[in-house]
Amino acid sequence: MNIGVEFRNVSKRYGQGDSAPLAVNAISFVIERGTLATILGPSGCGKTTTLRMMAGLESPSGGQIFLDGREVTTLGPADRNVSMMFQSYALFPHMNVLQNVMYGLKMTGVPADVAKTRAAQALKNVGLVGYDLRLPSELSGGQQQRVALARALVLEPAVLLFDEPLSNLDARLRREMREEIRGLQQRLGLTVAYVTHDQSEALAVSDQIIVMDQGRIAQSGTPQQLYQYPVNEFVASFMGEAMLFPATVDGAGMVSLGVLRFQARQSLSAGPVKVAVRPEAWQIGPTDAAVVGRLFKSAYLGAHYEYSFDTDLGPIFVISPDLSQRLALGCEVGLRLACHGVSVVPVT
Repeated sequence: MNIGVEFRNVSKRYGQGDSAPLAVNAISFVIERGTLATILGPSGCGKTTTLRMMAGLESPSGGQIFLDGREVTTLGPADRNVSMMFQSYALFPHMNVLQNVMYGLKMTGVPADVAKTRAAQALKNVGLVGYDLRLPSELSGGQQQRVALARALVLEPAVLLFDEPLSNLDARLRREMREEIRGLQQRLGLTVAYVTHDQSEALAVSDQIIVMDQGRIAQSGTPQQLYQYPVNEFVASFMGEAMLFPATVDGAGMVSLGVLRFQARQSLSAGPVKVAVRPEAWQIGPTDAAVVGRLFKSAYLGAHYEYSFDTDLGPIFVISPDLSQRLALGCEVGLRLACHGVSVVPVT
């Protein structure tokens, strides 16, 4: 395996002594060279601290960090060959686009003519040809994002780090920029560590997702593995807005959820379990042999309807792609489970 980033039992305490709170608690993971790994989790889970330790902006309290096969645990940011792209872009307002992109090269002693050529190529890579002389104030938010990306790329880092890079953009620009980042990463073979709290963003751009919870790694794997086979209630509920329902499983792996029965996809011990059901997994139909739901809320979102039902299992939230007819408030329907979007996890 070509290793781009490796953490070995890395911890971070803020404060002195063993009683100081752990922001990151003995985590280990590997990011393969040339892949994009997303560190995902809610606010305060330790994901940004983890990224800052990769960059050398924070020193670990314990463990070892390797970048591109070289231990960098005690090295400062300038000695790590990494570039970090911040949420705020941090562009110099008095410098034009070309000067902003050249800045890091000039600081490392690259001759001006070489720096200018490399900066122009970086701007070409992000689709900003002809913008060299504009000031940041003359650019849209998306264009400023591209300048910040070009400035990070021009240094040709071994590892490129992103800290919530799209949170300041509107929905359409977020989609465009995540496609841009993913396309550049794949085209240039970059090793990228990407921090976000947005599950859909993580699913869209990642080769690997590392889900963190309270300073620990809850689960790591491909987007498909985390979405389809979460290992615990936290991952199941965090990935894809799943609702959790108490259920039981027998010795043959048959799960009973109210009147519904289905075969678990993984090996489970007989007894109580939780079933994580995502909104798109519910199918609406006749009430026989189904969970009966009474509609109490609905919303039209263009591509689908969102429905909320009262049932014996509790409130159920459903996303329906059927736009042919809107259900009437108060109507009763049967709810069944599709083959996708349903996971079974142990009770914790």
